[in-house]
Amino acid sequence: MRHVFFLLMFVTLAAVHPSFAQKKIVKALEVNVSPKLDGILDEPAWADAPVVTNFITNTPVFGEASIVKTEVRVVYDNTSIYIGAYLYDKPSLIRKQMTLRDGEQRQDADFFAVFFDTYQDNQTGFEFLVTSRNVQSDARLSPSVPATGFGAYGDLSWDAVWDSKVGMRPDGWVVEMKIPYSAIRFSKQSIQEWGIQFLRFTRRQNETAFWNPVDPNVNGFVNQFGTLTGLRDIVPPLRLSFSPYLSGGYRNTPELSGQSHTEWLKSGGMDVKYGISESFTLDVTVIPDFGQVISDNLVNNITPYEVKFTENRPFFTEGTELFNKAGIFYSRRIGRTPTGYGDVQFETEAGSMQDYQIMNNPSVTRLYNAIKFSWRTSSKLGIGIFNAVTEPVHAKLRNKFNGKDTFITTEPLTNYNIFVLDQALKNRSYISLTNTNVIREGNYRDANVTAVNLALYDKNNRFGLFLRPKYSKIFGDMPYDGFANYIQVGKVSGEFQYSLTNNIESDQYDINDLGILPSPNEVTNQANFSYNIFHPTKNFLNQRYSITALQSYLYKPFTYQKTQINLNSFWLFKNFWDVSFTSEITPAWYNDFFELQTPSDPRATPRRVLRRSPYYFFGVDGSSDSRRRFFGRYEVGFAEGPLPNDPYLLVHLGSRYRFNDRLTLDLDVQRQHDNGQFGLTYDAFGPVFDAGEPVLSRRKYTDIATIVTGSYNFTPRMTLSLRARHYWNKLENTNLYNVLPDGNWTERFDLVPGAFDVNYNTFSLDVFYIWDFRLGSRIIIGYKNWLGRDFEYQIDGTRYQQYPENVGQTFSSPHGNEFTLRVIYYLDYLQFKKKKR
Repeated sequence: MRHVFFLLMFVTLAAVHPSFAQKKIVKALEVNVSPKLDGILDEPAWADAPVVTNFITNTPVFGEASIVKTEVRVVYDNTSIYIGAYLYDKPSLIRKQMTLRDGEQRQDADFFAVFFDTYQDNQTGFEFLVTSRNVQSDARLSPSVPATGFGAYGDLSWDAVWDSKVGMRPDGWVVEMKIPYSAIRFSKQSIQEWGIQFLRFTRRQNETAFWNPVDPNVNGFVNQFGTLTGLRDIVPPLRLSFSPYLSGGYRNTPELSGQSHTEWLKSGGMDVKYGISESFTLDVTVIPDFGQVISDNLVNNITPYEVKFTENRPFFTEGTELFNKAGIFYSRRIGRTPTGYGDVQFETEAGSMQDYQIMNNPSVTRLYNAIKFSWRTSSKLGIGIFNAVTEPVHAKLRNKFNGKDTFITTEPLTNYNIFVLDQALKNRSYISLTNTNVIREGNYRDANVTAVNLALYDKNNRFGLFLRPKYSKIFGDMPYDGFANYIQVGKVSGEFQYSLTNNIESDQYDINDLGILPSPNEVTNQANFSYNIFHPTKNFLNQRYSITALQSYLYKPFTYQKTQINLNSFWLFKNFWDVSFTSEITPAWYNDFFELQTPSDPRATPRRVLRRSPYYFFGVDGSSDSRRRFFGRYEVGFAEGPLPNDPYLLVHLGSRYRFNDRLTLDLDVQRQHDNGQFGLTYDAFGPVFDAGEPVLSRRKYTDIATIVTGSYNFTPRMTLSLRARHYWNKLENTNLYNVLPDGNWTERFDLVPGAFDVNYNTFSLDVFYIWDFRLGSRIIIGYKNWLGRDFEYQIDGTRYQQYPENVGQTFSSPHGNEFTLRVIYYLDYLQFKKKKR
C-alpha cells in the first residue's frame, strides 16, 4: 500500500506541471548559388530565406523579450549549411574585444551562435559561435558536459574546420557562417529535420537570449531547441582529411651534479580523420608529439590521494565525450610518467642501487599511435572504440666501479582499449555500456572495467532516476575484483529541486589503470535540496540556495566515518556584482581511514584509523562587474574546531585588466594557512614510518600559488599567450605522535619535529605564439621554462622562511628551457575533388 501511495504521488507531481512549450520552427531554403561570405547579407539567397526573430532572454533574467533585435536566416546547398544573422544595435555599444579561440565567455565581446541537434535525440549536438571580431568557437554537446552559460555550452576542446565573416553595419553587425557537412554528422535520409537553436549574447547587459526559450529551471539544454525543416536530399560527403605536422627544437634540463642535459627535439607525424559513412568517423594520430601543452599545476602532495591533472593534449580532448560518459576514463594514464621512474630515482639516491648512476631515465612514455572510432546510427545508437599503444620505456644505469650498463624496464609495452555503446531513449533518457581494457607486455598486471550508465526522465522532464553500476577485474600474480554502484533519484526541474543519492565502492574496486579513483572502500548517502530564483527581485537578478547532508561509512569492515552538512547560497546583484556564501559543518569527531595509508598502497588492509575533530568552515566569494576594464574576484574562508590554536584561513584574490581590445592580463594569488594541521608526516622523500608504524604530525601548513596569464591578439587568428605560475608550500612540524589502535594519538619526544620540515617550490612559464594561417592549418612557436625537477626541495626553508624570499631563490636556482616550432597543414580530400550534387 505504501508503494502505491508513493507511485500515485510521483505521477500527480509530474502531471501538475505542463509539458514543454511549443517548439519554434524555421525552414531552411535550398539555393543553387551559394552566398558569398563577406559580412553583408546582400545576396539573393538571403533575401528569399525565411526570417526568425523574437529572441527570449535566458540570463540574467529569464522570459523577457531581448533588448536588441536579431534576425536569422538559414540556407543550404549540396556541400554546406549557411547561417546569416543581422544583429541590430548601436555600433558604439557593441563590445568588440579580440579573444583567444574558444575564449569568448571570459572576455568583453558580443557573440552569436548556432546549435544543431542533427539526430533530434535531445541530448547531443554541435555549437558554432562567432564573436563581433570574428573569433570562432565550437563545441560538442552531450549530457556528460552540461551547459554552464556565457558561451560554454559543451566540450570546447573540440575544433572543427568551418568559415565565418563579420561585418559592421550602421545599425548593428552581421555574421555569416559556412558550416560544411564534413564538420558535422547526420543520418542519410532524403528529408530531414534537425533540432536547431540560435543564441545572441550582448555583453553590455550580460544578456543571453535564445530564439527558442531556454528555461534555466528546466533540466537539460538540447531538449529546449527549436526545429529546422526543409532539408532535402543533402548528401553526407566523404569526410577525409589529413593534418601532417613537423616539429623541432631543443630542451635543456639541469641536474644536481651541476651539469645539464641537452636534447635536440625532432618529430613528425600525422592526424587523419576519415568519415567511413555518413555517421562513422575514424580519428588516427600517428607518432604524436604532445610537447606543446600547458605545464601542469604541480603541488607538494602530502595526501594519500593521487593528484588529478587537466588533460591538455588535443587528441585526448577533442571528441572524447562519448568515452568519458561513464567516468572511468582518465586519459592522462596514456603517455604518463613511467610507473618505475620514481623507483629508479629513489633506489640510486637512497636505496639498494647507490653504486649506479642514472645515464637515462625517461620521464615520458611515448605513443606509437592512437585511434578513435565513433558513430551514431539512425536509431540513435552511439558506438565508440578507442585504442592507444605506448612504447616500452627503459632506464639506463651505469655501475660507478666497473662501468657496466644495466637496463631496467620502467614501463612495459601497453595497449589501452575502450568500447562504448550509448543508446538514446525517449524523454532524454539514455543507457550506455562502457568497457575499458589495459593489456601490458610480459608479467605485468592487466585490467578490465565495465560500467553501465542509465538515466531515466519522465515525459515532463521533472523527475529523474540515475543508476551507474561498475565492475573491475585485475589480472596478474594476485588477481582481485571489485564493484561500485551509484543511484540517485530526485526532482530535476523547477525552482525547487531535490535528490537522494547512494554511492558504494567496494574495498577491491580499482579503475586506476585507465581511470582515476582516489580511494575505494566507501559507502556514502547524500540528500540535496536546492531552490533557484531566476526572476528579478528588489535587490537581485537571481538567487540560488542549496543544502546537502551526507553520511559516509567504510565499506569493509562496515564502520562509521563522517557526517557533514554543506550550505550554499548565491546572489547576483542588479549591478552584476555577485557574492556566494558557503559553510561546511562536521559536527562530531569522525574516523579518517585514508590519511595513514601510503599513496602507493591505498587499498592496504586492515585500515588504520585516525580520529579527527569536528570543524566548521565558513567562506564567502564573489566578483565585480566583469564588463569593466578592471575585474576583481575574491574568496575568503575560515575554519575552526575545538582543539586549541587551530584556525584555518584561506585568502584568494584575482584581478583581470583589459588594456585595450587586444591585450589582457590576469593575476591570481591564493594563500592557505592551517595553524594546526594533523596528518601523516612527510619529508622530501615521502611519508615517514617508524618500524612500519605511521608517524603523525601536527604542523603549520602554508601554501601560496601565484599565476599570471596574458594574451595579445594580433588578429582573430594570430595570438601570443603567456602563463607563469609559482607555487610554494612550507610544512613546519610542531609535534609528533604515535597513533593508537582506536585512532587517537599520544605525543612522542624521541624525534625532532623540525627534522621533518619541508620547503617546496615549483615554477613554470609557458609562452605560445599561434598563427592559424589557413583553415585548419597553424604554426606554433613555444617557449617553456621551469624550475628543475631535482631542485624543488633545495631551497632552505629555515633560511628563507617568507614567500618573497622563496620566489627570489626560485629564480636563482637552475631552470630548464625548451624552445619548439611546429607546423601543421590541413588537407581536405574535397579540396582536390570537383564538387558534385
